[in-house]
Amino acid sequence: MKKAFLTGITGQDGSYLAELLLGKGYEVHGLIRRSSTFNTDRIDHLYHDFHDPDTRLFLHYGDLSVSGQLMDLLHSITPDEIYHLGAQSHVRVSFDMPEYTGDITGMGTLRILEAIRKTGIKTKFYQASSSEMFGAAAPPQSEKTIFQPRSPYAAAKVYAYYIAQNYRDAYGIFASNGILFNHESPRRGETFVTRKITRAATQIKLGLKEKLYLGNLDSKRDWGFAGDYVEAMWMMLQQEKPDDFVIATGETHSVREFAEKVFAKLGLDYNKYVIVDQRYFRPTEVDVLLGDSAKAKLIFGWQPKINFENLIDMMIAADLELAKKEKTLVEAGFACNSSERII
Repeated sequence: MKKAFLTGITGQDGSYLAELLLGKGYEVHGLIRRSSTFNTDRIDHLYHDFHDPDTRLFLHYGDLSVSGQLMDLLHSITPDEIYHLGAQSHVRVSFDMPEYTGDITGMGTLRILEAIRKTGIKTKFYQASSSEMFGAAAPPQSEKTIFQPRSPYAAAKVYAYYIAQNYRDAYGIFASNGILFNHESPRRGETFVTRKITRAATQIKLGLKEKLYLGNLDSKRDWGFAGDYVEAMWMMLQQEKPDDFVIATGETHSVREFAEKVFAKLGLDYNKYVIVDQRYFRPTEVDVLLGDSAKAKLIFGWQPKINFENLIDMMIAADLELAKKEKTLVEAGFACNSSERII
């Protein structure tokens, strides 16, 4: 039985990847941070009590800022594959918390690579790189495009990308970078723009909310389905040699278009509900991200299965169900927390 170690297992990508790996017969170990409240909603359906002899999902408390503990975990687990998805991943927040972002998103990667090197375990390492690294680079962007990061988050990811390459070349570690363009799902965090739109639009549809505040409506992104993208992560680590790959749909759509489509599918005119708020703008914007994943298609045959329209439909359906539950609670006299957050 293969063993995999995942950082960021409680996030969107981590939950889909854990599902995929468990379905393939892996024993899965995930790193989670200790807090006063549980943050395991996305993987609760996968978890079984560790006393169950058939359990194949194990969670370990830890933090990407603590190198000694990471080393101890990897030494005791000895995973065949490591998927490093954990990070401070919100671009706008990285401007407010640049030092923390650099430490967790950038140095966190180095700490894991050092743990691999010092323990001497034989493992394959996946680094979750980001299309944000391309920043101001002209589209389309491929593995040959020069990075022009436009945020502390993107700069930290560029560091992580190059340190993974460096450890691959210097120490022979199997380290592959997946440069993933924007990927969404019903499990996307509610402060990320796509989920923020579907969440608010369904609440507005049911009378739970009146307005949606957004930033730059003209930003264009290459949006795909997270479930498709985690499959690409796994495929990268099944190759004989490590390499770096762009994963994208090859289509770009604006935030405005996304919002228009979501509201239209709900029978609403987005112009009546969407308000631009300058507080959501980034100090430096990324105008257009459009990925060229020809290399991944050629080397291991990856291509997206869920298109833009299907992705929107999927997210609307899930958030509409959530809004219906909220409305039931409101009608029963319970408060519904739909307040706006400045992130």
